[in-house]
Amino acid sequence: MDKFLIQGGQKLEGEVRISGAKNAALPLLAATILADSPIRISNMPNLRDVNTLVKLIAGLGVAIEYVGDTVTADTSTLNNQFAPYDLVKTMRASILVLGPLVARYGEAKVSLPGGCAIGSRPVDQHLKALEALGAHIEVENGYVHAKVDGHLKGGEVIFDMVTVGGTENILMAATLADGVTTIRNAAREPEITDLANMLIKMGAKIEGLDTDTLVVTGVESLHGCDYAVVADRIETGSYLAAAAITGGRVRTTHTDPALLECVLDKFEEMGAEVTRGEDWIELDMQGKRPKAVSFRTLPHPDFPTDMQAQIMAVNAIGRGFATISETIFENRFMHVPELSRMGANIQVEGNDAVVTGVEKLSAAPVMATDLRASFSLVLAALAAEGETLIDRIYHIDRGYEHIEAKLQGIGAKIKRVSG
Repeated sequence: MDKFLIQGGQKLEGEVRISGAKNAALPLLAATILADSPIRISNMPNLRDVNTLVKLIAGLGVAIEYVGDTVTADTSTLNNQFAPYDLVKTMRASILVLGPLVARYGEAKVSLPGGCAIGSRPVDQHLKALEALGAHIEVENGYVHAKVDGHLKGGEVIFDMVTVGGTENILMAATLADGVTTIRNAAREPEITDLANMLIKMGAKIEGLDTDTLVVTGVESLHGCDYAVVADRIETGSYLAAAAITGGRVRTTHTDPALLECVLDKFEEMGAEVTRGEDWIELDMQGKRPKAVSFRTLPHPDFPTDMQAQIMAVNAIGRGFATISETIFENRFMHVPELSRMGANIQVEGNDAVVTGVEKLSAAPVMATDLRASFSLVLAALAAEGETLIDRIYHIDRGYEHIEAKLQGIGAKIKRVSG
């Protein structure tokens, strides 16, 4: 099993090109199922989750190719609507094929998903939404079996909680439903807007982008198009955090500052100088130790849960203390014991963590527990004295493309080792 070996103490400086967003790429791939002619998606990040979903879609009979950073798909050969456990078990986003399959082909059988162990992320909201459009749902032997007689029918979907995946699934399904579908309490993440923009380019009729109420007027069919995945705002924030924790200066390119304003505000509160261009963001810590900052994770446009672990790592060497409240997932502090092994002073009570900054962290063997926790350990290792070994880095490969090459390019001493 691969591990990262990181020699800490290097001030990171330079430029990092940001990849396409994992959280946008996966629903865009699922949406290819809706197209009745070939579709081409570029700026696709080369990640484990992306490759898994490509395999799953190929398993449906779709002629799909992934070359360089571009995926091309032709659904004219699709010949089954079954997504098996052996592929779905590794990735929660596999459930996103459910809505498109039912909408276009009238039936789907999809294994209940797996993925990161960061708490309960039930699919019941997805299923209730599809039922509201007339789908008949049965959950049996670990599989969701959804069927509809004829076409889905437009209706009103009201989510009990804000759900990104649920919003994406029903948004895709509604594009081919008969009539008008209103989605209330919809998630507002940029990745949902990206999905809606591609669907519109495919011929869908969607109103209310960037709001919590989406109105979809169903059409008879959707066609293929050329589309590029939006920049990864979480990868952007993660590399800016690497500059903050090492006192360095990093410019992220091929990104969009408008997607990350809430996080950039926190970096400025830490004492960093943050400058923005049309498609770049630069953070300069000017060799200073950051100030610890408090925040609460909330649905977009507020502070993203996917940046919680990274900012906690920066807080660990910050001046003063800060309180972090995690309101999205109930089990997303699993990185705390690992950061504590490196000398961090963090006290957890329920969904709150109080971080009292220490001047220095020390190298220690640690273990990644989920995708974003993995990067928090990388950040801590970059700032720590000595050589840190990070185990179970397969988590990080699910969401960060070419991480060691990108970090080496800005001065990090990091290498991948086996064993």
